[in-house]
Amino acid sequence: MAETAVRVTDTRGLILDAARSRLLADGYGGLSTRKVADQAGVPLSQLHYHFGSKQGLILALLDVENQRRLARQQRMYAEDSPLWQRYERACDFLEDDLDSGYVRILQEMIAAGWSNEELGNAVRELISGWFSLLTDVAREAEQRHGSLGPFTADEVATLVTATFIGAEALLLVGFDREILPIRSALRRFSVVIRKLEESQVGREGIDHASVPADS
Repeated sequence: MAETAVRVTDTRGLILDAARSRLLADGYGGLSTRKVADQAGVPLSQLHYHFGSKQGLILALLDVENQRRLARQQRMYAEDSPLWQRYERACDFLEDDLDSGYVRILQEMIAAGWSNEELGNAVRELISGWFSLLTDVAREAEQRHGSLGPFTADEVATLVTATFIGAEALLLVGFDREILPIRSALRRFSVVIRKLEESQVGREGIDHASVPADS
């Protein structure tokens, strides 16, 4: 029984690895389940057994890729360090995800979801996980440092989520730093966060200093 479970896991993993590779090479429109099976070294029937269809395969791949990265981001934002430092690490992770091909897969699925309801639903659920995480981060910042200006925590999370998704799309179509300073603009936002955090620390220091000592 245990050996069978391992073989099933190995087969699924081989197929998902091959699907990731073929998706990056061929795009969603050109993806062939037969090519995926050939690259994985398994019969086409095994692909259909585990995933049902091309769409089922892509949805499974997207879920695996996303869960891994969302868990990484949750661990990072849970660390006890200044928010501006955690935000800078999020920018570092963007570079990792561009290099790994995850961003390309996500953007392919977003585009496919425009005309495919099932894919669109899956992508919305996926992005909602990131939005929920960033909403929690914004609420933490509000609790620690006070008002977010005219924005609610939900609105801040919406702006950050939309900014990163839009930036990813522009980077994929070739808007490099000579055309648009996308990467530096994203990173510059950490300067704003740092100033807000450090100004709050300064105000707290002044407040403590103004409290008279017990006589």
